Amino acid sequence: MIKLTNVSKEYAKGGFALRDVSLHVKKGEFVFLTGHSGSGKSTTMRLSHMAERPTSGEVRVTGYTSDRITQRALWKIRRRVGFVFQDFRLLPGRTALENVSFVLEVTGTPRKDIVPRAQRLLTRVGLTPKAGSLVHELSGGEQQRVAIARALANSPYVLLADEPTGNLDDRATRGVMDLFWDINANGMAVLMATHDLELVRRYPKARVLELDNGRLVYDSAAA
Repeated sequence: MIKLTNVSKEYAKGGFALRDVSLHVKKGEFVFLTGHSGSGKSTTMRLSHMAERPTSGEVRVTGYTSDRITQRALWKIRRRVGFVFQDFRLLPGRTALENVSFVLEVTGTPRKDIVPRAQRLLTRVGLTPKAGSLVHELSGGEQQRVAIARALANSPYVLLADEPTGNLDDRATRGVMDLFWDINANGMAVLMATHDLELVRRYPKARVLELDNGRLVYDSAAA
C-alpha cells in the first residue's frame, strides 16, 4: 500500500522534517502514526499521498514511486488514497449530500449514479437522516462523518487520516473511531496520525509507529 524507504524531507526554512525514515503500511492494516507536535507526522502523511516529494529516498504508493510519478498518475493516486483532515474541509453552504456528490462529480461518475451513490456513502457512515442538512447545522462528529464519506467516494485502497479526532469531544471521537475501525475490518488499510496516546491505547490490536524529531523510533510490529 504505502512504503517509505530511507526517506528524508528537508524544507528550505524549516530544516529536516524527516530523516532516513523507512516504514511499510500493508494491505488491510490499521496503523497509528504517533509523536509530539513537530515530530514529522503531517509530513509523513503528505508524502504518503504524494502531495509532496521526498528530498531523498523513495515513496511508493499503491504501486507508484515518487521518483517516477507523472502528473497524470498523481490523479490516479488521488482515487486510490482517501484523505480525512482534522478540520473537515467541507464545502460551506452545501448539504452533506452535496458535499459527497461533489467529489463524485469531479471524478467523472455518471450523472445518474451520483446521488444514489452519495446516499449509500452517507448511509455507510450513519448519516442518512442528515443528508439534506447544511454542514454548519451538523455537529463536529457529524461533519467528520461527512468528510469520511467523501474520502470513501472513489473506493480507495487505503485511507489516510491526519488527527481526525483532534476537534471532537470524547463521545464524537468514539463514534468516529468505531467507524474507522469498521472500515478497516472490511479490508481497507488505515493510516491515522494522532498525538492522543489515550486514543491509541483503546485499540491495542492496531500497529503503532512513533516518530521523534523526524526519525522513526518505534514500530510495535517489531517490538
